[in-house]
Amino acid sequence: MNEKLPIDSALVGALHVEYLRERDLGGDEHLHHTLFQTSTVDALLEGRYEGDVSFAELGDRGDFGLGTFDALDGEMICLDGSFYQIKADGQAYAVDGKTKTPFAVVTVFEPDTFETLFRAMDFEALCDHLDRVIGDGATCSAIRVDGRFDYVRTRSVPRQRKPYPPLVEVVQNQPTFELRDVSGSLLGFRFPDYAQGLNVSGYHFHFITAHRSAGGHVLGCKLAGGELYIDREGDLRLELPPDVDLPAPDQSAEKGETLDRIERE
Repeated sequence: MNEKLPIDSALVGALHVEYLRERDLGGDEHLHHTLFQTSTVDALLEGRYEGDVSFAELGDRGDFGLGTFDALDGEMICLDGSFYQIKADGQAYAVDGKTKTPFAVVTVFEPDTFETLFRAMDFEALCDHLDRVIGDGATCSAIRVDGRFDYVRTRSVPRQRKPYPPLVEVVQNQPTFELRDVSGSLLGFRFPDYAQGLNVSGYHFHFITAHRSAGGHVLGCKLAGGELYIDREGDLRLELPPDVDLPAPDQSAEKGETLDRIERE
């Protein structure tokens, strides 16, 4: 069953919702400035951690992105076409193509904006700068910063066991890590406010060191300087597992506070 269900005409030019079928996931030519997402943040919040899409299939849809793993076993980073798993020890591991994900978003990264960042910025200042550069709040954007970081605070989460607890409970005991004076890549996405529930509105970043040895979900950082790349996305293709519904847009304060606790402590 394939159907088009627009979540909000201002969000993307077209939102294609397809129930997961193996033949739907491969064989498409690479679409320019298009995000591919499997499942939704709302489903993850509810504890739906069963993997549906393999990383071999996901790799056909993009070379840049983030997400998680079956049973919520750590943080996922896709950079330059390679997938990495940041486990609960904070270390990065290569990902087998047969491994599956319950939630991920990827794109073929084709930046249309480039800028050298000369001044030091903390996480809030970096996000403010990105707002000025990207501009239009209705735009979905993929963002990469390669640089030197005085400090990066990251987290990951341990593999969960059934019955799965909701995500807000999982992160209460999340391992956190502090990386200092390190080179690496900050990568992630900015989604509009009215995408809340479908994805995380605002900024969502993961980090991996230049040697691809450590990283995680970014809780805070101080950038010394680096190179900024932005790919403004024009379309979003969403694959829904059979038991996951398309969420209604939710900009309530309660939903925002819940996601803030999960994303930014």
